[in-house]
Amino acid sequence: MKQLYEDLWQSTLHDAGAYRSHGYLLRRPEGNTLIYSISDEADLDAIEELGGLEHQLLSHRDESGPILNAVRDRFDSKLCCGVLEVPAISADAAVDVAFEADDVSLGEIEIIHTPGHTDGSVCFFYRSPHGKSYLFPGDTFFRNEGKWSIFVIEQAGGSYAELARSLERLRELEPDVVLCSAFVGEEALVEPKAGEWAQAIDARLERMRARLR
Repeated sequence: MKQLYEDLWQSTLHDAGAYRSHGYLLRRPEGNTLIYSISDEADLDAIEELGGLEHQLLSHRDESGPILNAVRDRFDSKLCCGVLEVPAISADAAVDVAFEADDVSLGEIEIIHTPGHTDGSVCFFYRSPHGKSYLFPGDTFFRNEGKWSIFVIEQAGGSYAELARSLERLRELEPDVVLCSAFVGEEALVEPKAGEWAQAIDARLERMRARLR
């Protein structure tokens, strides 16, 4: 794993051809947390060296896979996701914690319910004690060849109207670092400058509202 910031590490790149992805290990006094998933079991050794794992948080069903069981077996960690994602994820691994609509945090990690990409997508926001704030938007808002993009999976309950409302929620944040789940191209994360995050969401919302008229 590659260290990005004082308390955050990035997993080995998973390249699926059409998209790429990383998982992120967040070291916290309450116990380490893996956000999204990993693809290389060699990352398990790195996680163990960094103190093991208490929780694995999935933003939505696309991050599911058989390796979830390898993570749990190695660390006896708890797998967590939005409640509407449980049926799909349970095909690969048992879910220990299902976030209901009124669940807003897991310790110091904020849970933001953001349906739209899928009906049960959630994002995670963490204010690091080392100074930076991290936003993990899953696939709700992701990088596509250096630009911000969206993708609605209607067969998974996704909806453009719901996604627009979810982006409005994310607009209220001022993240120092945004770390996508899947991405296209070379940019897995972005450090927005002042005002850039709101401007990016506003531009996307304008296009979406024109589509929804």
